[in-house]
Amino acid sequence: MHFKLFGTFALISALVACSIKQDVIPVTPVAATDVKQVCIIENPAVRETFLPVYQRNLESKGYTVRILAPRASTRECPMTSTYTARWSWDFTIYMSIAEITVYQDGQRSGYAKYDSRAGGMRLDKWVNAEQKINELVDQLFPN
Repeated sequence: MHFKLFGTFALISALVACSIKQDVIPVTPVAATDVKQVCIIENPAVRETFLPVYQRNLESKGYTVRILAPRASTRECPMTSTYTARWSWDFTIYMSIAEITVYQDGQRSGYAKYDSRAGGMRLDKWVNAEQKINELVDQLFPN
């Protein structure tokens, strides 16, 4: 009886301790500027499918997107963005972490992070990567 109770408690504790975190600080436009171009610094360490999804979403919001070389400076354009993402394996490949940072004149002005690495047994960690990227971008650029 005690072993069954302990096992049930351990399982519940493990499920409760597992968390998926998402944190977004929307881009705050610099006063008196209507920057409608976002320069994205390419990250070759990230799956090639990430960048086109990010670019399409920005373009659908009316932004012009310019892709910069991997070692470009965040000061190269008035509004520049970096990104990173990682895929993991747990029965299937899934996007376990994604981060997008937006800089205006070299200063961080917005940030979005999705992190399911502590998701453990949670079934919702197997997100559709394209939908999650779009969700992050929509929250990062709300207008």
